[in-house]
This record gives sequence, structure tokens and C-alpha cells, in this order.
Amino acid sequence: MKDNILKKEFQKKDVERLRNLVKGKSNQKLGQGIGYTKKEEFHEEGDIWIENNRRWTIKDGIKENITKLDKFKKASIPLFCPSCSKVMNKQLDPNYYRAHKMCLNCVTQFETQLKVEGKWEDHVKETHNKEINQLIKEYKAFINEKMMEGNQGFITESGDVEKWVGGVNKERAEEAMDEGIKYLESLKK
Repeated sequence: MKDNILKKEFQKKDVERLRNLVKGKSNQKLGQGIGYTKKEEFHEEGDIWIENNRRWTIKDGIKENITKLDKFKKASIPLFCPSCSKVMNKQLDPNYYRAHKMCLNCVTQFETQLKVEGKWEDHVKETHNKEINQLIKEYKAFINEKMMEGNQGFITESGDVEKWVGGVNKERAEEAMDEGIKYLESLKK
């Protein structure tokens, strides 16, 4: 009768591999691999880099691919309301999402709660004043941009270049801008 004796001696890595399998750690490495290792790059929030011919960034802690359609992503609404996690209504919710970052039902509940607490009038005033402040900011940017433009020449519809003499009267433009801002400030509640 032959003895059933194992003639091969186990190496240390074989024993470790069996221990890991028994413990349920089947994907744990036992040794150091030899060969090519890719250099690890660490990126922070807002970094932009190219990897495998694609542009990447990190937004809110998540690695995202930068594509041509990123502008469309910002314009579209999410599938679920961020506030209540219900499915967004394609007809009613887009305008409310753009303005309030939540669905119609959440906006209704929020406004109803404000009315119950007696804070509705303050909310309306605050929203109105924020809109006017934004309008003032855009107005200033527009006027400053127009004052920086040169009016050295003008191309007509026929393709002729007309040379103009003169420029923008900056003092008068600033006076008009100040008057416009005073008027907008008077509209605040």
C-alpha cells in the first residue's frame, strides 16, 4: 500500500494565500509584482488633467469626464428632485428647478411654510432686492464693457470700412450709469 504523503513542501506565500481564502480576503495581494507600474497622480477639487486622451476634473469629490456636452448637462434638470428625491415632472418642474433648485411641490411647501410662519413678506422683499442687485451688477458690467470698446471704424453692409473720429464721453456715460443705478435702487422694497 502506498503512502499518500505530500511530497511537495508549501512555500510561505502558498500558506498565506490559503489563509486569505479562508478568511474571505481573496483579492488581497501577497507579494510585490515586478514590471511596469503607472505613476500615481493625485488631483484635488477643480484640477483639470488629460488621461487616455480625455479631459478629467474633480467636482464635489467625484472624478468626471469633461465633454462637449457639459453645457447641456448644466442646462438640463435632474431626473429626481434634490430636495424630496421624487421624479421631476418634465412640464412643470424645469422653471422651478432653475429658479429654486427644487420641484414645484417642494417650492409650494416651502412657500406655504413661510406664510404659516409669517415670513412670506420678508422673503418676497429679499427675493425682489436680490433680483435688483443682480440687475445693477449686470448693468455696471454692460456699461463698463461698452466704455472699453473702441469706435475706430465701422464695416457697412456693403463691406466698406468707415473711419470714425471721436470717442465715448466717459464722464457723461458714468453720469448716466449713476442715474440708472439710483433709479434701480429706488425700486427696492
